[in-house]
Amino acid sequence: MTTINKISAIEILDSRGKPTIKCYCKLDSGAIGYASVPSGASTGKAEAHELRDHNKSRFNGNGCLKAVSNVNEVINGSISGTSFKDQNDLDQALIELDGTNQKSKLGANAILSVSLAFARALATDRNEPLYRYFSNLMGNELGRLPRPTINLFSGGKHAGGQTPIQDLLVVPGQEDLMSSLDVTYRVYQAAAKISRSKYGMRALTADEGGLAPPFNNLNSIFEDANESIEAAGLEPGKDVFFAMDVASSHFFKDGLYDLGYRKLPSEGMIEEIGKWVGYNPLVSIEDGLAEDDWENWPKLNEAIGGKSLVLGDDFLCTNPDRISRAIEQNAANALLLKVNQIGTVTEAARAYTLAKEAGWKVTISARSGETEDDWLADLAVGWQGDQIKIGSITQSERLAKYNRLLEIEKETGLPMNDWPN
Repeated sequence: MTTINKISAIEILDSRGKPTIKCYCKLDSGAIGYASVPSGASTGKAEAHELRDHNKSRFNGNGCLKAVSNVNEVINGSISGTSFKDQNDLDQALIELDGTNQKSKLGANAILSVSLAFARALATDRNEPLYRYFSNLMGNELGRLPRPTINLFSGGKHAGGQTPIQDLLVVPGQEDLMSSLDVTYRVYQAAAKISRSKYGMRALTADEGGLAPPFNNLNSIFEDANESIEAAGLEPGKDVFFAMDVASSHFFKDGLYDLGYRKLPSEGMIEEIGKWVGYNPLVSIEDGLAEDDWENWPKLNEAIGGKSLVLGDDFLCTNPDRISRAIEQNAANALLLKVNQIGTVTEAARAYTLAKEAGWKVTISARSGETEDDWLADLAVGWQGDQIKIGSITQSERLAKYNRLLEIEKETGLPMNDWPN
């Protein structure tokens, strides 16, 4: 049994300058854990509720003082001095204390901050690295590092909406992390030069660090990406592959997908995605259809699932109920796991387990609004995620996680997941 001495939280700022929460958990043993929680721009309807103050005179209503107060007063008052058997025991107490389906009473941001801080405190108390704590929690043997999928170009809600597609990512095919980051750096720098020469635009970045030039059309994204890889002295489909976050829900209206150059019904969108996968080394398509287009997700999976991951983000929201339904309908073959979409470590672990038992791949993902906290890297290694999606190789909130992965690689000597070769 582990006894919590005190839970406390403060309001901090995320990578977009918006408030979020940092929580501290002190155990009776004296061990202290902390955690900062992220937030998203592209969010699904089924995500757990992120509690904001809605006081327009402060951070345009985005303050988190209510959530912080819920940690300091409600949660601390309820669980300080209480002993818990394990992570699940603590998380269930938080879920019951909130008592709502989407954690709207206390806020998923408040609850998750406590859940993660408790995890880090237990790891500290046991004198083990956080990735080992997460590994033991899942009953996993450490065998590999997740392969990074790294933002190159951005549009949609992560940039200026100059293209409806949210992100084109590179998936380096190298055998170790540092070589993968080296290749990505070279491609990124080549892309920055191409953006300047083609569009007269210097390397301005989107929320997650991707470049965001004013592409002439959707095909220009692929053309510029392939050109960038070749300019770096590399070969598309051999040294570097692509992944795409389509984020279709944000341009789906009245039954049609508005790609800018034309509006397509679901069948047409599936056909269009099939062309992208056929003509480019695309190994992952995230949210290719809208989150409520359940009827057509199985058709998308049938069309491209043998060539690419059919990855659910807003579609699944790391929600075990939605994942179970998707498995039953054969509507996807991969889960994008974001812990803050569901609100506790335990529920995220259940979502992961459901996906893996169905034979799916799992990509552990950061959010567009991130902090310098690096717990995501430990979780992705400990849970043996197939891929990790952090963002680009710029901006400190992204680099904190890549650098933590480099530390873990050095410490463990783990090889990288061989996907997609």
